[in-house]
Amino acid sequence: MTDIQYTTLPPWPSAYPASGASATLKLVNEDFVVTELPLQLPSGEGEHIWLDVEKNGANTAFVAQQLAEAAGVQERDVGYAGLKDRYAITRQWFSIYLPKGETPDLTQLQHPEFKVLSQSRHVKKLRPGDLQGNRFRIVLRDVAGDRNAIEANLQAVASQGVPNYFGAQRFGHDGGNVEQGRAMLAREIRVRNPKKKGIYLSAVRSFVFNEVLALRIQQGLWGQTLPGDVMDDSGRPTGPLWGRGRVTTTDQAQALENGVAERHATLCNGMEHAGLDQERRPLVARPADMSWEWPQADQLVLTFSLLAGHYATSVLNEILRTTEPERRTEYEVAAAE
Repeated sequence: MTDIQYTTLPPWPSAYPASGASATLKLVNEDFVVTELPLQLPSGEGEHIWLDVEKNGANTAFVAQQLAEAAGVQERDVGYAGLKDRYAITRQWFSIYLPKGETPDLTQLQHPEFKVLSQSRHVKKLRPGDLQGNRFRIVLRDVAGDRNAIEANLQAVASQGVPNYFGAQRFGHDGGNVEQGRAMLAREIRVRNPKKKGIYLSAVRSFVFNEVLALRIQQGLWGQTLPGDVMDDSGRPTGPLWGRGRVTTTDQAQALENGVAERHATLCNGMEHAGLDQERRPLVARPADMSWEWPQADQLVLTFSLLAGHYATSVLNEILRTTEPERRTEYEVAAAE
């Protein structure tokens, strides 16, 4: 059997009929506002400084680098819970390990792309995934198409949720991280950089999950459970994040997941030998507190919250087709889980 080449991402299906509408996303940074919802707030004492930071046009890693330099520490001493979009206004927490000496007042730090709103001490470092989720306010401009069809999809998304696909950010520019991951797992290339290796493994694992979810939708199973499904704490079916060990599904659900694994055998076998363990992820993402308004005939404003690791693009893709200005040419690895 010839090995599959993952040079482009497939057009994974939507849950709802396409509205046929289109809009511009992120015309300006103010059109995409993200506020991190932390798991906890700093206690006021401890060896770490926690910083509430608002950034505008900067990526998370760059801000972390700047904070390390300002505090006189190594970059590894700076922590954060998740990566946030560059072309947006985002508010998130950072931590800096500073156990001794005077505490610098980083709220006085001047930078054109970010500002420190407040700081306080805490007992632990922020690590990837240390967040409840994110709150979004998204302005869609130049909306064109059938407004009734858009409204119908908005109502469906608000009441039934959306397919919990991993977003395009996870797969790199033009999906290139999946093919790099395949080549790495097939031992066609050697990847020495641990960070790059992690990015490629994450892309491959996310790709297989999306393939399972897509197949369920193609088979008319959206919003349904299958015999043998593994449910999450909210009673919703889950899909596999591939790794060592047997899938925990049984019956029809297991047969479907194993069928996808056979089709992508190089990826799944490679992940099993790469030290990853089987995990599960909800197949449905449910936006919380979702609302929308039309300030103008061609402008739609959405607000909603999502759990950590869930993507705003998965919500938008079920409502209309969006395009971004050409300035957005880089893809960052998406929110930590």
